[in-house]
Amino acid sequence: MNENRKLTPSLVLIHILLIILVVINLFPLYWMMTFSLKDNDEIFGGYLKDSSGAVVLDENGDKIPVERNMIGLPRTWRWNNYPKALNTGNMGRYFLNSLIVAVAAIAITLIAAFMATYAMTRLVWKGRKAMNKFFMLGLTIPIHAALVPVFMILSRLKLLDTYIALIVPYAAFSLSMGILISIGFMGDIPYDLDEAAFLDGCGVWGIFGRVIAPLMIPATSTVGIYTFLQCWNELLFATIFVSKGQYKTLPVGVQQLFGQYTTDWGPIGAALAIATIPTMIVYILLSKRIQAGFIAGAVKG
Repeated sequence: MNENRKLTPSLVLIHILLIILVVINLFPLYWMMTFSLKDNDEIFGGYLKDSSGAVVLDENGDKIPVERNMIGLPRTWRWNNYPKALNTGNMGRYFLNSLIVAVAAIAITLIAAFMATYAMTRLVWKGRKAMNKFFMLGLTIPIHAALVPVFMILSRLKLLDTYIALIVPYAAFSLSMGILISIGFMGDIPYDLDEAAFLDGCGVWGIFGRVIAPLMIPATSTVGIYTFLQCWNELLFATIFVSKGQYKTLPVGVQQLFGQYTTDWGPIGAALAIATIPTMIVYILLSKRIQAGFIAGAVKG
């Protein structure tokens, strides 16, 4: 289609700038992955070691000094940093906790957002527009601005050091965006379907469960991904609301790998990679749905 398009200086400049932008965005991922396969001596400079961590000696029995290598590829690929991070830092348990919290928060957000959207867009009742504006105010409140009141409520209800202490706040602060996205999708569903279902004998719940909910599957993935990205890497709530190790999430586990006097940076890099890879996979596979959902919500909201 663009066979006759000429290669102008402006077009070359645009491509160069785009390449530079891609490199800038991909470099942190490259650095994290290579960082996770090194040890402290290679990162900061020290003595050459083999994959088991033993110091390598030269022919004279002297230690072999190595130069600092923070950016380059590992001289020795230390894949044992990953099992060390999983076992020593208990990252497997923290990964499971993060997964439980994320799945539960996504489920609550989806159910609450779809039901609220249905009530405000398909049902006629006094105050529905005011209620919609009330929910949209939630977009203006940063999640950590409510740290103190949420902590006090959870403390009085004796819900600290439980999964609920993280699931409920994460779902609550994701609800406004979930409703905004859902309004865009639900607004595209013809009202004729509601009337046809009503004539067939469906009530309010029947119309919602049998007609509207199945047609909201595209919004399900968009709202779910947004909620997942919001709660997977959250640190402050997870640090303050949970102190027991059995309920701590992945970001807190990574933070605990830092020692008071010495820090083994290789396993920390491996733990960061373990925490980042699920988010990367979700976003790469479903990024188009995220963009489509935000556009639909912005247009209809």
